[in-house]
Amino acid sequence: MATVSNSHREHWLHQAAKTARRLNTAWWLETLSAPLVIISTLGACTLLLIRRNGPPVDGIWLAGGIALGLALVATICWLVARRKFESRDEALVRLEASMLLRNALSAAKAGVAPWPAPIEPSHAGVRWNWPRLAVPTLGALVLLLAGLFLPVSKPASQQANPDEPLAWKSLESSLDALAKDAVVDEQYLEETRKKLDEMRAQPEEEWFSHTSLEATDSLKKSHQGEIERMERELGRADKAMGDLQTAKAGGPVEQARLANEFDRALQGLQNGAMKPNPELLKQLQAFDAKNLGKLSPEQMQQLREGMKKACQSMKGQCQNCGGNEGDWADQLLAGESGENGLGKEGEGAGKGGVDRGPGHSPGVLGKESEKTETGALTGLEAKDLSRATPGDLLELQDGEHQIDQAATGPKAGGDTDATGQGGDRVWKDSLDPAEQRAMKRFFE
Repeated sequence: MATVSNSHREHWLHQAAKTARRLNTAWWLETLSAPLVIISTLGACTLLLIRRNGPPVDGIWLAGGIALGLALVATICWLVARRKFESRDEALVRLEASMLLRNALSAAKAGVAPWPAPIEPSHAGVRWNWPRLAVPTLGALVLLLAGLFLPVSKPASQQANPDEPLAWKSLESSLDALAKDAVVDEQYLEETRKKLDEMRAQPEEEWFSHTSLEATDSLKKSHQGEIERMERELGRADKAMGDLQTAKAGGPVEQARLANEFDRALQGLQNGAMKPNPELLKQLQAFDAKNLGKLSPEQMQQLREGMKKACQSMKGQCQNCGGNEGDWADQLLAGESGENGLGKEGEGAGKGGVDRGPGHSPGVLGKESEKTETGALTGLEAKDLSRATPGDLLELQDGEHQIDQAATGPKAGGDTDATGQGGDRVWKDSLDPAEQRAMKRFFE
């Protein structure tokens, strides 16, 4: 008998606990529905703003943030709804009232009456309102999924990093090529890269400012000037070395002149900011132009091959940097023809003289274009110079530069027009005053 009574008691207590859980869950969902929709709307808008304006974020982190936010809101709503929760005893009263048991369960719980027999099905007089429950939940889910997966486009200013000035890319490409060819001293490359990195470190909105573009143009011109200077001096050194090999029988005067030409080219290589790589420069410094017997023909050829390789690299950089393709006057002064200013041995311009013919190279201005069908052209010689017009040819002369070798001492009045020396002179002479001011403002 006691066993049956205990079985009835456990049945009704289980039904009461089940009813209490259902009611308490309903109260919690009722409290959560409105905040869930509001928080989901705000969360979806936040997700869209982060994906549109913020840095790229992995979707796993976004989903984790959503789950954490929902858990926080659910916990707060549970604490608020807890004031309306029903206990098991209150659920027993609800069951007996709904099933018309006339306080039988309350009396049995108090021990004044036996537990009634189980009645199936048991009901507490409440049921789920599924539309009211599902609409907020599904709406919140749709909003959050839209915030995660709805396609968004970056603002026009943030769709991609703004393109940096083209001159920076050209300079960096030139520096990379020089470093790959290993023909230039690393110190120059590092210093130029440092200046380029300082320009890149500016805020992106200042990359195309007037000051930045002036500094960029000055740095590019300086780099281009150094390349052209090094190419020219390497060509002069190679030409002088080649002439020394073929002018052993030309007498000591001719050999001294060529040795002096080589020394001047070597000095030009040493004075500039860009210098050959230490190994090549050391070989050039060790070359004794006045005593060719110390070097074998193989060593001489190896040294010239190194200079030709460096000169070819400089020539390629002149073309890639967007500068001019080489001044024809420099080629005339260097006295060389050919692609790199370094003709093969036995080729190139002559030295001029009464019995040697002119000293210029044929075709120095490039390949002659095809003739057009315009008939024969005849030049007119102006007999009366008073009627000459600009551009009329007067005469041709072969001559040399007149160099004033007189020493210049201090001038009265604190004259500040003295030129610099060494690398200081090369740097200042390659920039005009406006460019010097821009470089000084940028790198000070």
